[in-house]
Amino acid sequence: MKIVMAVIKPFKLEEVRDALTALGVHGLTVTEVKGYGRQKGHTEIYRGAEYAVSFLPKLKIEVAVASDLVGPVIEAITSAARTGQIGDGKIFVTSLEKAVRIRTGETDADAL
Repeated sequence: MKIVMAVIKPFKLEEVRDALTALGVHGLTVTEVKGYGRQKGHTEIYRGAEYAVSFLPKLKIEVAVASDLVGPVIEAITSAARTGQIGDGKIFVTSLEKAVRIRTGETDADAL
């Protein structure tokens, strides 16, 4: 089992969710986050004054999947979230040792 964590632009959430649903991924967690990467933010002009915006709003999506689904999940997220512009985001994959569904007590793959 693996956790796939993706940091994406907020307006791409519905496309990513639809792509994951098409793969049979039934649950995900979304968190509003802020960050910056190589672009180090950007400047905005508001009422004639220029402001530096260091941290850009992003969404972090976390999905727990079986190990054999990692490749298709990464491909689905990548194709759905790509705009071709700077700041499209990143995907991280980590190992998941144990999962327990609280309501039924199911564990590991059955809990996903």
